[in-house]
Amino acid sequence: MPNDYDKEFVEFTDRRSFLRSGIAAGAGLAAFEFQSRLTAAELRNGVTFSFGTYGMKSLTTEAAIQAVADIGYDGIEIAARADWDAAPMRMSKQRRDDVRNRLTDSGLQLTALMEHLFPSRDEAEHRAGLARLRQVAKLGHDLSPDAPPLIQTVLGGGTWDDQKTMFLDRLSDWAELAAETETVIAIKPHRGGGMSTPSEAVWLIRELGNTPWIRMVYDYSHYAFRDMPIAQTVETALPYTAHIAIKDALKTENGFRFVLPGESASFDYADLFRRFYDGGYRSDICCEVSGMVSNQPGYDPIAAAKTCYANIAPQFEKANVPRRRR
Repeated sequence: MPNDYDKEFVEFTDRRSFLRSGIAAGAGLAAFEFQSRLTAAELRNGVTFSFGTYGMKSLTTEAAIQAVADIGYDGIEIAARADWDAAPMRMSKQRRDDVRNRLTDSGLQLTALMEHLFPSRDEAEHRAGLARLRQVAKLGHDLSPDAPPLIQTVLGGGTWDDQKTMFLDRLSDWAELAAETETVIAIKPHRGGGMSTPSEAVWLIRELGNTPWIRMVYDYSHYAFRDMPIAQTVETALPYTAHIAIKDALKTENGFRFVLPGESASFDYADLFRRFYDGGYRSDICCEVSGMVSNQPGYDPIAAAKTCYANIAPQFEKANVPRRRR
């Protein structure tokens, strides 16, 4: 059935044609790499439930792994942003080996690495960004060589009409790097960002020839209170989603604020999980703590992770969506 991004379909440039015929076809069996490394049994038997260290900046990566495992999560997303403990420059070979062993011993799956890297019109900044993505991809392979995590990032501010052509041009280079490093890059529509809706992310992915190396992150908190029902956004995003992030959003007099997942009862998580699972999604569902929460005085990252687990774990049972437990 025709939709909004069908109407905007344009002829590819030579490089984008390469992405369609070269990367997408050449990747072959690696299509949807974020799920292809799972066994057939794992694909049948559920999703992982994880917690992101974006909400644990005060902890070392090693301490965060232990805490997340002790609480009972199945996986972990590690923040690898430039100012975070697990930034590639802070991860020596010895430390990478140690963290890899800790992940193995804990039973946690490393599901994603969180970046915060914006495409840029400036060529020097663009090249620096590609180098940074390459470093994060290498970190992912070092920490989890058998099942490298995806890299997730938002794309920055501006308006869609002003930014979409630049996004498309720069993401074509990201896609080439992702294919070369065999690392999925998942772009996240962000409330107030230059790309803020699932349909905009899908437009970019489709214009890139539906390369398996550029996917999207689904986070309903960025669509709430914007006349975008869960059912509609899931239908749009499902075929292109590699990662699901969850947190709550509350409507306020001045707009909105984010709170911990499950804290507001604003969203029907069981419905969301069931819709994705019925559609074939078998990857990760990750609790994300917003900076609006973690920057508050007295914030306790371990207490927050425990609260998220207590709020969300029952939703999997309510939805009849199995977890791939350790």
